[in-house]
Order: sequence, then C-alpha cells, then structure tokens
Amino acid sequence: MSNVPVAVVTGSNKGIGFEIVRALCKQFQGDVYLTARDPGRGQEAVAKLKQEGLHPFFHQLDIDDLQSIRALRDFLKEKYGGVNVLVNNAGIAFKVHDTTPFAVQAEVTLKTNFFGTRNVCTELLPLVKPYGRVVNVSSMVTHLALKGCSQELQQKFHSNTITEDELVQLMTKFVEDTKKNVHEKEGWPNTAYGVSKIGVTVLSKIQAQMLNEKRKGDHILLNACCPGWVRTDMAGPKAPKSPEEGAETPVYLALLPADADGPHGQFVSNKTVQAW
Repeated sequence: MSNVPVAVVTGSNKGIGFEIVRALCKQFQGDVYLTARDPGRGQEAVAKLKQEGLHPFFHQLDIDDLQSIRALRDFLKEKYGGVNVLVNNAGIAFKVHDTTPFAVQAEVTLKTNFFGTRNVCTELLPLVKPYGRVVNVSSMVTHLALKGCSQELQQKFHSNTITEDELVQLMTKFVEDTKKNVHEKEGWPNTAYGVSKIGVTVLSKIQAQMLNEKRKGDHILLNACCPGWVRTDMAGPKAPKSPEEGAETPVYLALLPADADGPHGQFVSNKTVQAW
C-alpha cells in the first residue's frame, strides 16, 4: 500500500474539473487522479497534461453508476488506504433553450448532480484520511434558486437541523412534483439545475456536521463552493471567467493547510465564505 497522499477530482476530463486537476498536479504533494465516465476522453485529457510535464493518473468514474463509484472506492482503499482530497465536480446542465420536457430535465439533472454526488460521498467520505479536504462544487445559481422557493421550502433548506434523509425526501419530491406538473404550485422554482445545487450545498452542511460529531479529532474540512460563471461547454462562451479562474476557489479549499480550522461546512465563493 502506498503512503503517498492522493487527490481525486470527479468529472475532470474538461472544463473546471480539468483545470482543478492541472492546478493540483502543480501544487498538491501526492498523486492526482483525473476521472471521467468515458475512459477514452479521460486518457486523452491525461495525455494533454502529460505533454505539459505534469503527471496525473486516470481512473474511470461515472457518478450515475454505483458499481463504478464502488470500484473507485475499492481501488483507493487497496492502493492508498483512503483518500486525502476529494473534489466532487462532476455535474450536468441542460441548455436554456433545450426542449426536453422539464420533468425529464429534473429527473436527469437531480440524478447526477444531487443523487450521484451524494452516492460518491456515501462511499468515499469514510475513506477520507485525517486532515483530509472535501470540496463539493455547487453554483452561484443556488442563491437565485433558493429565492425562487416558497418561504416554507426556504425555511427547510436553511434549517440547522435538517437531516440527510429529509433532504433526500425533498429532492425526490421536487422530481415527483415536476412529473405531476405541480412543482410551481408546491413552491419550487423553475430550475432543475438550481434545485440540484441547493441540494449539494445543503448536503455539504449536513456532512460537515456529521464529521464534527463523528470525527472531530480528524480535522477534516468539507465545504461547498461556487466557481463563478465560467466559460465551459456547460455555461457557454459568454461567461466572464476562464476555467482556470473557475478552478481557483475549489483548489484553495482542496489545499487548505493542515493547521487550518476552517472554513468548514460553508458555501465559499471567490475564496470567501458567503452567507447561506
């Protein structure tokens, strides 16, 4: 088993994820894993970084597939005895003008962005080593989506006592409500992506509390972050930030020094804790 520290970035063959891997290859003292659903695209991305003199590794990961998540879990456990840095970056978004029915968009978006991310955390958080860092990439649309929710839903999402099960029930209800076409009547905003990222942000808060309760002495720091509006295939060419700039806050959180006691359980944007 290797004693070398290890960092894993999900959904990292392009966009912000790719830039997070590139930055970690330069700044993280250890092995860095680029992951992608498609091994061909993943290996291509690794080859690109190797041409720059960097040395990332590749492991297949489809966060929609529990077997794929567990294969990565077993690999990390066997080879490294755990993981030091986990960046949950994988996510999807439908384009604004996409004509796919909203209920389908809701189900597909939540499946990856919320339920897929949660499954990665369920399987990999127990493997995070002392002084580990976990970064859940959320979005600036979270605040807008939250404002679009009813007061009742806002109170639930802002609650300090909301449990993971209750959050899962709410995310499931959103998908069910869109199928019945009653989501607006039930107080939901008209953005599946926004709701999925509310889920990621609230999940991060719940996970941080769980770490406080169960692993207080391990000094693990877990946060959600907003990379900003970034020029990627997802956000389009008009966005003001480059993917490199979008990677700055996730990388900052992934590399918080060992003696840092925060941020933890926060929503961070431009390296600054935002009110949630």
